[in-house]
Amino acid sequence: MTLKKPELECDEVDCPFHGTLAVRGRTLEGTVVSTRMQKSVVVQMSYTRYNKKYERYARMRSRITAHSTPCIPVKVGDTVKIAECRPLSKTKNFVVVEVLKEA
Repeated sequence: MTLKKPELECDEVDCPFHGTLAVRGRTLEGTVVSTRMQKSVVVQMSYTRYNKKYERYARMRSRITAHSTPCIPVKVGDTVKIAECRPLSKTKNFVVVEVLKEA
C-alpha cells in the first residue's frame, strides 16, 4: 500500500511516515467523532446489515480508536482513512494515515 506523505513534519516514533511504525492489514474509512484523548481519535464507521428474520436492513455503526500523529491534524467531523498497525495500547490497533474530507 502506498501512502501520500503529509506536508507537516513530526518527530514521533509511532508515525507511519516519519517514525518506525509499520502499517499492514486492513484500511478503513470513517468519520472522526472524538478528539478528546491525547494522540488518539475515535473513528465511527456506519454500515447496513441485512436482518433475515425481518427481511430488512438495519443501520449499524462501529467505533474504532486510532492513533493520531501531529503531522496529520484532524478535527471532529473529518472523514479519515485509518490503517491497521501493531497494537499501540489496549484498544489502539489503527493509525490515521490520511484526511479524505475536512469538516
